[in-house]
Amino acid sequence: MENGSEPETGRSVVPRRVWTSTVLLGLGRVWGSACTLSILALLARHLTGEGFGRLTFYLAVFLVLDSFVDLGTGHAAVQRSASDEGLAHAVLRTARRVRLLTGLVGVALVGGGAFLAGEPGAGWILVAALYPVTHTLELSTLVFKNRISWSRPVLVRAFASGLSLLFVVDAWAAGIREPAVFLVAIAAGSAIGNGLLHAVGREVLPPRSPRPAPLVPFVRAAVPMGIAALLQQVYFWVDNLFVRALVGTEPLGHYNLAVRVMSFGIMAGVYATLAALPWLTREHEAGRLGSATARLAQPMLALAALGTGLLWPVAGPLLEFLGGDPAFASAGEALRWLLLAVLAVYLGAALLTAVVASGRSGAVLWISITALLTNLLGNAWLVPTRGLAGAAAATLATEVVVALGAAMALARSGAAPWNERRLAWLAAPLAFVVGRALGAALFG
Repeated sequence: MENGSEPETGRSVVPRRVWTSTVLLGLGRVWGSACTLSILALLARHLTGEGFGRLTFYLAVFLVLDSFVDLGTGHAAVQRSASDEGLAHAVLRTARRVRLLTGLVGVALVGGGAFLAGEPGAGWILVAALYPVTHTLELSTLVFKNRISWSRPVLVRAFASGLSLLFVVDAWAAGIREPAVFLVAIAAGSAIGNGLLHAVGREVLPPRSPRPAPLVPFVRAAVPMGIAALLQQVYFWVDNLFVRALVGTEPLGHYNLAVRVMSFGIMAGVYATLAALPWLTREHEAGRLGSATARLAQPMLALAALGTGLLWPVAGPLLEFLGGDPAFASAGEALRWLLLAVLAVYLGAALLTAVVASGRSGAVLWISITALLTNLLGNAWLVPTRGLAGAAAATLATEVVVALGAAMALARSGAAPWNERRLAWLAAPLAFVVGRALGAALFG
């Protein structure tokens, strides 16, 4: 049993390490999201509506920037070392070179763009934009990913989230009310976290390689996945441009709080598939990818459906509570569309990760391009007439396109997961019905 794999049984059984890591990542994300929501709840009450909207806009920009800096290096590093841990150091040396370059380009794009756009606090935005360069250090956690052993990385990330919250509270207590300064406070916690991840990761790295892995083959493997991941972040957050331009900066803050609730809801699906990538890669090599994907996706989708149903009746009141202002309830309809999008994300994340595990990076890229076009057209059509709800409906349509595209790619490769344990797929709609009934009984 190498790299944390389970004993071979001749059939696809999700390793306990995947579910354990998912729980750990989920708990870490709960803490991280609680810190983020606490930051947003605090600042929503103490910044102007326009200032809060501008803050959430740049938080979205930085999430896209994170994806640009990664440019597929994380997934490519796992793909190239999951079955042979001895390659980890050579792969890391090459991945770091790529990330350093993309990090510097990202600083120029975001920081320079803030100055060109005449944004208030552009200098602070430039300082905050420096933190993604520290993602070169984060790569040292590669061995933990391959072993599906996430305890130490999760603890470090949780500590970093707490630091960001602490820095924000300290800045607020000092009387600062400039939104861009709070961006620096949040970024500082993330940067320190990346440094600590490097410190814990290098302790378990294999002996230093005399030379890096070949650059060109690595880039060829990474860039298609990186562009796809970047497009995924773009289509998830590009609605900020439409809402800010067509609805207003203050309503954008209301909408982004609903998006943060959605982000909180999808975390288990995102982290389960992240933890499962090395295992899915090995299952693909063993010819069991379809069965493995079904066993991963079915329980996650049912759990998501139950939670979505529970939240359905309280969408508006939940946003009002988090924002501390009745105006935030105006995004309640948008949140319901986003809750449906959560279900599509849980399915699409499992299917798309399976496509990545199969090595079909070209398919991942085309799926992402199609999704981005869907999102742009949907926002252009729906935001002018439906406002915040239109942006959320465009997000739902986009995530459905991702799931369908990934399903088609798997079918072409002979790894269709819906042919496995067919009755288990019915658990999700049943769980949604049960969850909605419970939600209405408890909160209605």
